[in-house]
Amino acid sequence: MSRLFPYPVLAAGLVLMWLVLNGFTPGHLVLGVAVSIVAGVSMSALHPAKPRLRRWDRIPQLVAIVLYDIVRSNIAVAALILSNGRHGRRRSGFVEIPLTLRDPLGLAILAIIITATPGTAWMQYDARREEVLLHVFDLVDESAWVALIKGRYESLLLEIFE
Repeated sequence: MSRLFPYPVLAAGLVLMWLVLNGFTPGHLVLGVAVSIVAGVSMSALHPAKPRLRRWDRIPQLVAIVLYDIVRSNIAVAALILSNGRHGRRRSGFVEIPLTLRDPLGLAILAIIITATPGTAWMQYDARREEVLLHVFDLVDESAWVALIKGRYESLLLEIFE
């Protein structure tokens, strides 16, 4: 049974998502199970490393911070777009942020957080220099962005993963 469903949580999540998106019918249930079996077997062929979480109790705090920042950034970006430049000129730019975080899953989650927050985009990670390049929609102060990413997200991700 474990060969058919090597990742049971992934399989259950895929079936559930399939049914939510397509509606519940017996045919969609069978198709969703088939898709989850193929996805699970394909995932096992990749041999992903098991994540090691050191501080599970910090995850709700990180989620709350990220959700708050996404809502706040949506409002700020909407205000910038709707003001149409009446409150001064907006300046987009790139910021290089040195990172201490090395865990691949932690870096992937940081990339998702940054890209999911309106007004910012993860552009590139240079593992040799241990820096991430961000694009910021309204860049006022580069040092404030470095402090924000390192203090608000990276510190929690370091606690969770390293």
